[in-house]
Amino acid sequence: MIFDEEINRIGTHCTQWDYVQDRFGKKGLLPFTISDTDFALPNNVLESLNARLKHPVFGYTRWDHPEFKDAVKSWYYKRFQTKIQDEWIYYTPTVIYAISQLITLKSNEGNGIIIQTPAYDAFFKVIKENKRNVVENPLSYINNQYKIDFKDLEEKLAHQNNKILLLCSPHNPTGRVWSTEELNNIITLCKKYNVFIISDEIHMDIVRSEYQHQPILNYSTNDIALVTSGSKTFNFPGLVFAYVLLPSLQDGEQFLNKLKKKDGLSSPSILGMEATINAYKCEDWVDSLNQYLERNIKVVEDYIDEYLPDILLVKPESTYLLWLDISKLNMDMKQLQNKLIEKGNVAIMDGSEYGGNGNQFLRFNIGCPKSKVEEGLKRVYKSIYQNE
Repeated sequence: MIFDEEINRIGTHCTQWDYVQDRFGKKGLLPFTISDTDFALPNNVLESLNARLKHPVFGYTRWDHPEFKDAVKSWYYKRFQTKIQDEWIYYTPTVIYAISQLITLKSNEGNGIIIQTPAYDAFFKVIKENKRNVVENPLSYINNQYKIDFKDLEEKLAHQNNKILLLCSPHNPTGRVWSTEELNNIITLCKKYNVFIISDEIHMDIVRSEYQHQPILNYSTNDIALVTSGSKTFNFPGLVFAYVLLPSLQDGEQFLNKLKKKDGLSSPSILGMEATINAYKCEDWVDSLNQYLERNIKVVEDYIDEYLPDILLVKPESTYLLWLDISKLNMDMKQLQNKLIEKGNVAIMDGSEYGGNGNQFLRFNIGCPKSKVEEGLKRVYKSIYQNE
């Protein structure tokens, strides 16, 4: 199995491995942290990048061409049965850059941006640094399952100062895949109160077999932007390439004006673009990745059942980020993190980073070989239950 290969990433200026001390205060920890994986790129993508590297010139690059746009359209149709039009597609260096620009386009300073918490920590930062207000729509957590509190959401949407719903679909960190009913309700309420939707769908390809991600554009093309990238699925965030789908021509022109004229980003990373085009020819690889992640989840489930009775795994519907409920440990997060770091020599994300009820969770990255997952679980057990 190609995903079983253990690849040494130390010495590659890797955030997860080389700089774990920055966040956790100690070198040499086994990391299950930032949301990239320890998997190699598909061979098809590596071959295309190596071929491009053999050309000695790396000049300015154009993204607005059929090869890139056809790759995106083909992927959406094959994977989601979604028809995308050429004029909807725009380059952005990163998803968060696009979200930042769309926030400034669709709201004013002091306006509220609604997010569903616990939420990806970068959402809080990008909202606050653009001088907007974070408005939390806390997800309901009942019987080990997260759901949208639509009564609370409508109250927040109805407030005239709140101009944008920043949706995460599938949801990071809880792993929810929003249902048809939930997406229809979101669209209906946002239309009712004239709230613009920015849908971050970067985790769209990593979904369990019994679920199906549905792009927000399947439900409406009015007052919506979809932002995403192949970087999360295929593991090339270091190549810096993402894209935005904007059905409104006016919104697209305004976004492009900010991108090219205000911020001078008319030329993308050639390697990021090549990786995206060629990754979107790797359907079988993605299917195999999802199957492998499901096996890793089974490893975690079995280990928790046998050795970690005080930890509860929230049913993972998507992503390679598991959300572990540690509320039964009778231990505050500071104590737990100290034990994980000092006894277990393991780094796992503190759920309080994500707001909401995240202070009773760990976010555990299983985008890695099974052997690493197994070792990480042993270190969690040692941290909590062994007296040494």
